[in-house]
Amino acid sequence: MRVRLVALSIGVLVGLAILPASAQDFTFDRQRPFAMADRDVSVREITYAGPAGEATEATLVAPVAPGRHPAVLFVHWYGPAHTTSNRTQYVPDALALARHGIVSLLVDTPWSEPSWFPTREPGKDVAFSGDQVKRLQRAVDVLASLDRVDPGRLGLVGHDFGAMYGAVVAGLDRRITTLAFVAGTAKFADWFLLGRKLDADARTHVYDELAPYDPVGHLPKVTAGAVLLQFATKDPYVTAEAAKALIDAVKAPKESKFYDCGHDMNREAMDDRVAWLVRSLGGPTK
Repeated sequence: MRVRLVALSIGVLVGLAILPASAQDFTFDRQRPFAMADRDVSVREITYAGPAGEATEATLVAPVAPGRHPAVLFVHWYGPAHTTSNRTQYVPDALALARHGIVSLLVDTPWSEPSWFPTREPGKDVAFSGDQVKRLQRAVDVLASLDRVDPGRLGLVGHDFGAMYGAVVAGLDRRITTLAFVAGTAKFADWFLLGRKLDADARTHVYDELAPYDPVGHLPKVTAGAVLLQFATKDPYVTAEAAKALIDAVKAPKESKFYDCGHDMNREAMDDRVAWLVRSLGGPTK
């Protein structure tokens, strides 16, 4: 009996194998919605009114579990050659954090536009900086206002320009309990002067004008209970001297780490940052 069953199976398979492809029906409804969903995480595209009433776009990533959740504001880098030079940079961080019960708000900035730096008006860099601080303060307000967010546990993560303006906000806003400063430099003029041909006096004037916003001057004011500084050993934009000045400037409890990579950082830095945020912020409460 067992032999006959095997033989029958082989016969059926052979019969199927010799059918021409044209006789097979490979059609199905290609327009059917995918209905993909992560049952643990909610991802929403939102718009809110900025400090001057302007429409501001952001991505909100949150756990679906009930409770009051810690939350993080993410401010992306400026890397115009990369597709992540916008708020999508921190989607992987945010998804990982959501699974640990942490809400994330990812905001776009003027440097989301690849042509921002070379087409900006340098004479307006000071006014621009003041505007960005207000925009990020507004984003903190939005995050703290969410019903399921614990306003007593707010974090801020910034990379590049995002780190530098984030440091200013963290120095002004005592609600920020954790700050991750990623590959920023000590003084804004170090970057805003890139590509500009000015004499020594004019360069000094730029440094003086932007000094009130310099991260190295605001980090000592940060009262967060935990600060993480991440740098790259192969970063052409952040010198070892600048990194040391920034680390030394932090008076709050801090950790500093260097990674064997370039200015865009690497997966190891992300994994360390996520683990550090989970430890520092904790999970949801009832």
